[in-house]
Amino acid sequence: MKQTFVFQSPYFLFLLLLIPLFIFWLKKTIPPSIGFSSLQVMPKKSKGFKVKILPLIPWIRILAFFFLILALARPSLNNKTNEIISEGIDMMIAIDSSGSMKAIDFKLNNREVNRLEVIKDVVNDFLDKRDSDRIGLVIFGDEAYTQCPLTTDKNTLKSFLSWVRIGIVGEGTAVGDAIAVSLKRLKDQTTKSKIIILLTDGRSNAGSLSPESATELAVGLGIRIYTIGVGSNGPVPYIEQTPFGPKRIFAKLDLDEDLLKSIAEKTGGRYFRASDTHELKEVYSVIDQLEKTEIKTKEYNDYFELYRWFVMSSILFFIVEIILTNWVCFSIP
Repeated sequence: MKQTFVFQSPYFLFLLLLIPLFIFWLKKTIPPSIGFSSLQVMPKKSKGFKVKILPLIPWIRILAFFFLILALARPSLNNKTNEIISEGIDMMIAIDSSGSMKAIDFKLNNREVNRLEVIKDVVNDFLDKRDSDRIGLVIFGDEAYTQCPLTTDKNTLKSFLSWVRIGIVGEGTAVGDAIAVSLKRLKDQTTKSKIIILLTDGRSNAGSLSPESATELAVGLGIRIYTIGVGSNGPVPYIEQTPFGPKRIFAKLDLDEDLLKSIAEKTGGRYFRASDTHELKEVYSVIDQLEKTEIKTKEYNDYFELYRWFVMSSILFFIVEIILTNWVCFSIP
């Protein structure tokens, strides 16, 4: 908040130019003196109070008019306040929780982790950067459901994200349903910018709605979809439970990049490939730059009027002038 002194009606200050004219007029109206013999031989006597105060009366009147003119100009203290208003983005993050997410081809803090674990870590970091956005979470496997509706409460969203487990909604990959559920959460929102971030490591093989049909719905609603293909190329290790305990095996998992590229291109989004932790973080960094929150600044001026003090000063000087003129220094005709 910045405080400044201003006149809200400054054009009245031009009236101050009349004061020099008034002073000039006073000098012109001083009565002419009459010559008489020198009184130097007479004993000197100090001037009385009335004689001393009489020449000050016109100046008191000038001060009264001076403060009156300042009051007309409305002196004020201006408290200027800037309010920052941010218009966020509505965003649904759809995360694949199918069985293929068990693949251990990522590292986090120098330890091997499965794909879902590193996705949760990177998404958490991404949430910290999106203060003004409303973000929701969709989980999909054989079907899709809303894990967390749109919210600005990032701590609540992180809690829901931490509860996601591999296979929680089946082993399949229902990409079309994931898009449809996300669209259902976004379609009635009035926010200007609405997007979906879809993460998967496989090929759509489940669900009641095809990815192509869901994409057409997104196009019709004007909602952009950013698709992220997760996982490294070639056979990847993952832990399989056997009758003899957990066993580390290798398998080549099928990622349908053509589908993900098509979804992103048709909706005005972008497709990203993340084969390791660093690349996945880079993907979210790029999305963070692409989808910027609109920030507006509103300026408010709060005026504290000071004219009352100037009016009171003017009245005071007028009263003093009246008292001096009519009761102290009055003249007898």
